[in-house]
Amino acid sequence: MSTFTQQITVRGRGARSNASGRFESQAREAFDDGWTVEDAEPQQLKTTLSPENARTIISKNDSPDVGFSRSINPYRGCEHGCIYCYARPAHAYMGLSPGLDFESQLFFKPDAARLLEKELSSPRYRPEFIHIGGNTDPYQPVERTTRITRGVLEVMERFGHPCSIITKSALILRDLDVLAALGRRNLCRVAISVTSLDRRLARSMEPRAATPERRIGAIKALSDAGVPVVVMFAPAIPSLNDHEMEAVLERAAEAGARGAGYVALRLPREIKDLFREWLDTDHPDRARRVMSLVRQMRGGLDYDPEWGKRMRGEGPIAELMSQRFQAAKKRLGLDAKLPVLDLSQFKVPAKSGDQGDLFGG
Repeated sequence: MSTFTQQITVRGRGARSNASGRFESQAREAFDDGWTVEDAEPQQLKTTLSPENARTIISKNDSPDVGFSRSINPYRGCEHGCIYCYARPAHAYMGLSPGLDFESQLFFKPDAARLLEKELSSPRYRPEFIHIGGNTDPYQPVERTTRITRGVLEVMERFGHPCSIITKSALILRDLDVLAALGRRNLCRVAISVTSLDRRLARSMEPRAATPERRIGAIKALSDAGVPVVVMFAPAIPSLNDHEMEAVLERAAEAGARGAGYVALRLPREIKDLFREWLDTDHPDRARRVMSLVRQMRGGLDYDPEWGKRMRGEGPIAELMSQRFQAAKKRLGLDAKLPVLDLSQFKVPAKSGDQGDLFGG
C-alpha cells in the first residue's frame, strides 16, 4: 500500500499538510485508508500560545544579505499563515512541523521588554539599530492581547534607541503614538509588506494577514504621523504576483512611502514542498509554470541558498524583475536614500533611587 502526505483543508490556514519536522526520529505520514469523506467541510484548527523562557532578547547575525546585524523576534511561528514564509523551517527545531504547526502552535517571549531593558543597560552595550520582526511578524494577531511588541517599543523610546520594524499587519497603528514619537526623533522606520492588491490572491497566500487596502492605509497613517515607511514587495513570484510589482509600488508611493524593496521567492528546506502543495490546490492552472520560472531563477533548482543570490536569484527572469523594480522605484521617487537612524540619542535612563535624584537630577 502506497503512502502519501495527505493534503488537509483547514479554514483560515496556509499550509496544506503537517509533515513531521526534519529532526524527528520518527516520521508521521497520513495515508489514504479509503474512508476519506468527499467534499468534507474544511477543518478548524485552534491556535495555541506557549511562553518561551528566553535568557536574552537581542539576536545577532552576520549575513551580508540583510540590512541589519541585530534583531528582536517577539514570537516563534506566525498565525498569518503565509505559505511562502522563510521562517517555517525553524519550527522543526522545536520538534514541530513547518506546516500547520508553524501557524497554529506559537511561542511568545513574555519577558521581552524586561530582557531588552537589561541588555541595553549593560555597561558593555554599544548601540546599533535593532530590527524588530526579522523572523516572524511582530504584529500577528496574538499581539493584540500579549502586547509584547508594544513593550519593546516603549523601551526603545525610553532609551532613545533606534529601531526598524517590518510587518504586514494594520495592527501596527495601535502603537502609532510610540512610533510617531520615535519617528520625530529619527529613531524609527517601518517596512510594510504588500505582496498583492488582489484580495483573493492575498487571502490565499496570507490567510490571516491584513487585506491589501488596510496595509496601504497603514502606510498612509504612519507616513502622515512622520514615520518613514518603506514598502516591501516580497516575495515576488513569477507568473503569480510579479505582474503587480509596479501597481503595488505606485499605490504605496501615493500613500506616502519613501522607499521600496523586493525579494524574489525563496523556497528553502520544507517550504518548497509546502509551496508546491499550495500551488496544486489553490492555483493548479499556473503551478507548473510558476515552478518552471522559479527554477530558471535558481540555476535549475527550487532554491539556491548562496549569499548574494538568494534574495534576487539569477538569470534572465531575475534580471528582468530587477530592472522593472529599479525603473519603477526611480519613476515613483522611491529611490531616495533615507536618513541614517540616529545612534547619538541612546542613553540609559535614570532609575528611581539613583544618586542623581538626591540633587533633583
